Amino acid sequence: MIDNILYNIHGRLRRLHFPLTMGIINLSPDSFFSTSAVLNAADAVKRAEKHILEGAAILDLGAISTRPGAQIISPEEEMDRLLPAFREIRAMSKETLISIDTVHSITAHKLLDLGADIINDVSAGTYAENMPAIIAQYNVPMIAMHMRGTPATMHKEDYAPYTNITAEVLQFFSAKINDLNAHGITQIIVDPGFGFSKKMNDNYTLLRQLEFFRILDRPLLIGISRKSMIYKLLETDPEQALNGTLAAQTIALIKGADILRVHDVGPAMEVIKVVSRTDHSDKF
Repeated sequence: MIDNILYNIHGRLRRLHFPLTMGIINLSPDSFFSTSAVLNAADAVKRAEKHILEGAAILDLGAISTRPGAQIISPEEEMDRLLPAFREIRAMSKETLISIDTVHSITAHKLLDLGADIINDVSAGTYAENMPAIIAQYNVPMIAMHMRGTPATMHKEDYAPYTNITAEVLQFFSAKINDLNAHGITQIIVDPGFGFSKKMNDNYTLLRQLEFFRILDRPLLIGISRKSMIYKLLETDPEQALNGTLAAQTIALIKGADILRVHDVGPAMEVIKVVSRTDHSDKF
């Protein structure tokens, strides 16, 4: 686990102390966890206020569904959902970092121009060819995630099974970090992509071997909140998957996670507090 990093965001230095939580603000009506959706700016502000009050250091705004089988919507439709919520949340909180969860470079450009702080790209800069150039232009951190294909195709059976998933994902990030560095992006956060083009056993192998990601020397973001790897294992649904989520987040923190991307900020902060008491490095 990394202690802290000093980030340059829009020319302003911001020090982030890890571990921390990123609160999800889901602006898509097409979500695997339907009760998490906020479909207007007023409700998005209420959700943001709740996340901040409970301790979120980052808010992650997304308007494109990335559930298995989902089609990527146009940037125009995406921005129709994003812009009203972003403007009101930014006006409500100037200091909280806001991440934009998008694969569209035109959306990233517009939101960065309006003051967004981080781009969270599940395609790691491959869906839109000029995404790395946009992020480099604004000199903000980028979250790069591992996935084969797109949300619409990532679970098709024609993908070859992983031989060694941890090694293959690490190889992906080794090459991806070099590529992004060559584009001028050095502030990179890595996300192994739990649930994206991975079967149940793949996800739990990654979780079990998460400490190997420390070799990348980059902050590690873990997004496992209420996902199918948890609720299918427990034979339930996303609404009933909080306890399983907290168990998995505990394991992730012990194995080196730096950022928890979560629907439930308060419970995740309690997990961080408890796990932190077992760390004897006096970092917390």
